[in-house]
Amino acid sequence: MKKTILLAAAALLAATHLACADDTIRIATEGAYPPFNYVKSDGSLEGLDVDMANALCQEMKAKCKIVAQDWDGIIPGLLAKKYDAIIASMSITDERKKQIDFTNKYYTTPLAVAVPKDSGLKGVSVEDMKGKIVGAQASTTQADYLNDHYAKGGTEAKMYPTQDEAVADLQNGRMDALISDKFVVVDWLNKAGKDCCKLLGDVPGTETQAGIGIRQGDAELKERFNKAIDALVANGKYQEITRKYFPFDIY
Repeated sequence: MKKTILLAAAALLAATHLACADDTIRIATEGAYPPFNYVKSDGSLEGLDVDMANALCQEMKAKCKIVAQDWDGIIPGLLAKKYDAIIASMSITDERKKQIDFTNKYYTTPLAVAVPKDSGLKGVSVEDMKGKIVGAQASTTQADYLNDHYAKGGTEAKMYPTQDEAVADLQNGRMDALISDKFVVVDWLNKAGKDCCKLLGDVPGTETQAGIGIRQGDAELKERFNKAIDALVANGKYQEITRKYFPFDIY
């Protein structure tokens, strides 16, 4: 009887060890927010968020799987346990903290406004935007600012499922201005060229921090990610990754 119990315990221990060895951290990114995350022509995911996710997993010595998820469903997917973390340039906000938890930041960015090259707009204030058509990607901090400030001051707000659709409408003259994460819109402007559009300016008081989204109560995973972020910053790997995309510090 004792031998049977011992054999059963050993089998359970072996099974547990195997499960731990095969454990994979599933990470979601959007895949439509260059240069932070986008899908290449061969279908693979690329961008700063993807590079950061891979580096963090390497630092944690963890096996990870990165998947693309539409922005509107990215928090519901986390809550439904389709994946364990979101690394998709998600700003840490009080509203999002009602649903999910966040790690420490892995970069900081302000919002900025881009306009057509021949725009007569002189500034980014609520008064400047009165009577104008202004666009933003839906369910983002820039969309919140557009609704909470510009729209209340007389701006017509247009929301888009993706950043690519928003910049396309700006480029095609379907809006007067686009409010966006500064780093994203600067990257796009550099690629679009000066014949298209220009940066009007930063929006004062809108600096936010991007963190890794995790489910509330997942303290162990949060701590692992936080330690890995700190390690990448300390050992220079963070700077190596970010300099591939930006010639300035984004931390």
